[in-house]
Amino acid sequence: MNKQLICIFAVFLSFISLEVSASSDDGIISLNGKWKLSYWKQPEQPVLSPDGMKQMEVKTITATVPGNVELDLLSAGLIDDPMIGNNVNELRKWEEFQWCYSKSFTSPQLEKGQRLQLFLGGIDCLADIWLNGKHIGKPENMLIEHSFDVTNEIKQGESNLLQVIIRSSVIEGQNYFLGSFSIGNFPSEESTFIRKAPHAYGWDILPRLVSAGLWRDVELRVLEQARFKDVHYMVANLDTAQRNVRLYIDAQLKLPFEKFDKVKAVYTLNRNGKEAYKGTTAVVSPAFRYIMELKNADLWWPRGYGEPALYEAKVELVDEDGSVLATDTKRIGLRTVQLERTDINLPDDPGKFCFIVNGERIFIHGTNWVPLDALHSRDNSLVDEAIEMAVDLNCNMIRCWGGSVYEDHHFFDLCDENGILIWQDFAMGCTFYPQRSSFTQNIEEEVISVVCKLRNHPSVALWSGNNEDDIALRWSLLPFNLDPNRDVVTRQVIPSVLYEFDPTRPYLPSSPYISEAVYQKGCDEKYWPENHLWGPRGYYKDPFYIDAQCAFVSEIGYHGCPNLESLKKMMTEDCVYPWVKDHEWNDEWVTKSVRRFPVWGKTFDRNNLMINQVRLLFGEVPSKLEDFIFASQSVQAEAMKYFIEMWRGNKFNKTGIIWWNLRDGWPLISDAIVDYYNSKKMAYYYIRNVQKDVCIFMNDARDGNHPLVAVNDTRHASEGDVKVTDVASGKQIFEGKFYVPANGRVQISSLPKQKGQGLLLIRYKVGNQEFTNHYLYGEPPFKLKEYKQLLQKTNLYTVK
Repeated sequence: MNKQLICIFAVFLSFISLEVSASSDDGIISLNGKWKLSYWKQPEQPVLSPDGMKQMEVKTITATVPGNVELDLLSAGLIDDPMIGNNVNELRKWEEFQWCYSKSFTSPQLEKGQRLQLFLGGIDCLADIWLNGKHIGKPENMLIEHSFDVTNEIKQGESNLLQVIIRSSVIEGQNYFLGSFSIGNFPSEESTFIRKAPHAYGWDILPRLVSAGLWRDVELRVLEQARFKDVHYMVANLDTAQRNVRLYIDAQLKLPFEKFDKVKAVYTLNRNGKEAYKGTTAVVSPAFRYIMELKNADLWWPRGYGEPALYEAKVELVDEDGSVLATDTKRIGLRTVQLERTDINLPDDPGKFCFIVNGERIFIHGTNWVPLDALHSRDNSLVDEAIEMAVDLNCNMIRCWGGSVYEDHHFFDLCDENGILIWQDFAMGCTFYPQRSSFTQNIEEEVISVVCKLRNHPSVALWSGNNEDDIALRWSLLPFNLDPNRDVVTRQVIPSVLYEFDPTRPYLPSSPYISEAVYQKGCDEKYWPENHLWGPRGYYKDPFYIDAQCAFVSEIGYHGCPNLESLKKMMTEDCVYPWVKDHEWNDEWVTKSVRRFPVWGKTFDRNNLMINQVRLLFGEVPSKLEDFIFASQSVQAEAMKYFIEMWRGNKFNKTGIIWWNLRDGWPLISDAIVDYYNSKKMAYYYIRNVQKDVCIFMNDARDGNHPLVAVNDTRHASEGDVKVTDVASGKQIFEGKFYVPANGRVQISSLPKQKGQGLLLIRYKVGNQEFTNHYLYGEPPFKLKEYKQLLQKTNLYTVK
């Protein structure tokens, strides 16, 4: 048999294997695994049906679900790995294609009264779904789950054919007419109407990779006659001191009419395997509320402030004969969350932006969360390690940035378990979105879906309308001074949904938020209680940073070069060294900087930030790559450490810092402290040192002396010993004891300003635990070689 026949036979066998039998787990039949993927160039009138495909020149390969078409093209040898070098730029030509996912499966036999639902966890993006030649749905939102009743279309016990036809998001984007405020902003205009992850069209932290695919699970779900449609838990009242809690349980269900008045609902709470509460009510209505009164309950607390206690909450529908007709089980946490916020920051009336959990003010130190992968079908495999790093860094909040997708339950489960608060942006960013009902109705549907899916997670602390949309009006239409408070999306549609479906959580219309009061003052940043501090991206002790007026900073970062091992993975061999001459970046480093379209040249060429920042701190830019990496990472590490210590040192005048960012979602040069390959930069270790619950550090001198500061982000007083020595000379600068009250800040001492340049080592002991920190003193430029030697002497960090 020749090679061509062997290949044809192998493909034939792979397609035969797509036929699957029903294997049920609690009524869920997975359709994940191998599918067929057909593709063709989208014609002027897109193909919407299987019959239409017959008129096209169609090619077919094997696909994996969950997946993205690029991963299947890569497996078929049709593209090169888009993570390496300039390969991502070659994906532009695939943007005009349509795709059809096909799978044959055997349906289960349904019992009387059962229904069969097709569930798709994520479709990217504009799709028509066909089952056995019948059209069953037209989902057009990548960001939410979709489900369809297919009971009447399924062939029970027989072979069925499911086909999902996906149109080109780029071509379809041409069908929408944009208003002036949607043009000229940061994101690509073609993305504005399409409900797809905004970053996919190109960002400064991710490439243009306009994917398609079935990127989350596909399932058949057998629905019983009696079933819960939704169960929502709300803490209505909480007494922190007595730990008394009033808990509302709102249930909605589907039940045969003859069962009403005969079925009872049984409510139980279990904690660590022990029953904490049990109650029952008669079911007389398809929607009802039960109120639990709990005594001496275990409360859910953010990291540092207490245990993130979780209960197993269960509601059962029990028939007259004691048989259980339906069960809903969730893990919940008992807590209240508030955002103490004012609309404006004034010299004589400082603005407020402080999270309060269970009546306790929480100082926030955490990270922004960007896409885990530019190809989102791989997200799920990356969540655990990323959250482990957030826990290791002692982040008590993660801000889920609005340019991404909404994470799935597993992410929120891990945050629930680890006491990490979640600030959740809705998936819009850096532009002003259409105000017409054709768009706002889609947003309303999306917000309802997301809120109802996630609202039982105690970690979710804030809904935010978007990322930087309010200030986007300043970018594109500054001379016209348009008022973002007229935005229908964030001032009417989203808050109306939250008012109806989740009234207990705070809502922020935009981040940063331009309130009416700020708008009337001309939108100057000094009036913003919460801000994103990017600015000139110069020296990290510039007045832009140290004189910032906001109480809360929700984005702030500094560039840092990845480790050499990662550069070798993300670049081709000849392009690992970055410069062709005089610090002119080679083309792959430009791609990794990032740029949206190659024909535009260096659109987001942010690599020069590293050059400028290295030169500011060390006076020169090393030509040896290993030295440049160390210098760049050192500047990033010192900057990030400085920002956090500056904010924590002014607790509670400053109320939180969410730095940018934990991990890259694509191999690039960025502000992340962990690269795409999970390789940690120096900043990771610096930040880990300064985000301890009880932390001692030095702030810069403002009156000739350096304050030695202790902060305590727990609900218990803390005390211990502290010693400060000069690393170069070994001279002891200070030795003493400290006491810091619960959730407090104290200045332990005022230390004289050191002459020249150097490094101070801070050793302190809390109970039986010993901790270390450092302080870089003196004015730049520092000598890179001397800085490296001082670090090596501290034994604080691994210095290569």
